[in-house]
Amino acid sequence: MAGSFGRALGTAALVSLVAAPALAEKASQLTSINGSLGRDAESMLQSRGFTHVSTHKNDMGYVYSYWWKSADKSCVSVEVYNGRVETVSDASASDCGHGGGSAAAAAGVVAGAAILGALLSHKSHHHDNDQHAADVAAEQQYERGYTDGLHNAAYHNYERTDAYSSGYQAGVDERNANLSHHSGRGGYSAFVKVDDLNGARAAGGMEELTRRGFTQVDNFTSGNARYSIQYRAASRQCVQATVADGRLEDVRDIGTHPKCR
Repeated sequence: MAGSFGRALGTAALVSLVAAPALAEKASQLTSINGSLGRDAESMLQSRGFTHVSTHKNDMGYVYSYWWKSADKSCVSVEVYNGRVETVSDASASDCGHGGGSAAAAAGVVAGAAILGALLSHKSHHHDNDQHAADVAAEQQYERGYTDGLHNAAYHNYERTDAYSSGYQAGVDERNANLSHHSGRGGYSAFVKVDDLNGARAAGGMEELTRRGFTQVDNFTSGNARYSIQYRAASRQCVQATVADGRLEDVRDIGTHPKCR
C-alpha cells in the first residue's frame, strides 16, 4: 500500500484533515509536511504513527489521501498537487473508516446498521465545503449519487435532490480522474496520445505527429488559423491539429473525417 500511495502522490497533493478527537494529533501539528514531496510526506506520517487508509484523485490533478492514527484516533487528510503537499487538514473519523459523526449516522439510515458509517465511499473533500452534510437524509442521497457516478451507473435522482446531483458529479469527476490514462477506445490496437502536443511549436509538433505514425490527409485555413487533419491507420485515429501564431493551438482526436480511412 505504501508503494502505491507514493506513486499516486507523485501526480497530485496529500489532502486536508478534518475534525478529530480532543487529544488527537491536529493538522496544525503537521505543518512541517507542507511543501514536501509526496514520498517524503508518506515517511513523515508513518514515523508519527499514521497508517494510510485511502487515496483519491480529482480531474484537476489533485490527490487526496487519508491517514489514521489509532493511538489517539485521529484522521488527517493530505492534499497533493504536482507531487508536493499543499495542505494537511483534520478529517472526520468516518473518513478513515472508523464511523462516528453525521456521516456514520447517514450510512446507518441507508443500510439499517450504524456500523456502515465506516464504509462510506465518499470523503469530506468530495463536498464543496470539505465537510460531510449534517443532514442525515442529504448525506444518504449524496452517497448514493457518488456511488452511481463513480461506477458509471445511469443518473437516477428519483427523489430529485441537490445532494444526489452533487454526489453524482463528484463520482463522475473521480472516475474520469482515475481513467485519465485511458483513451476511451477499446480493442487490440495501440492508441497514441496527442494532447501533450498542445502549445508546441508548429514545425516541431507536426514532425512529432509524423514520428508517431500520423499522415496528413487534409488541411484548410479559416481566418488566421490553419487546420491539419492527420490519420494514423494502425490505431485508426483521426486527429485535427489547429495551427495559429506558429504553434499547435489545439490537437484533438475528432473520431472521424471523410479522408481518415
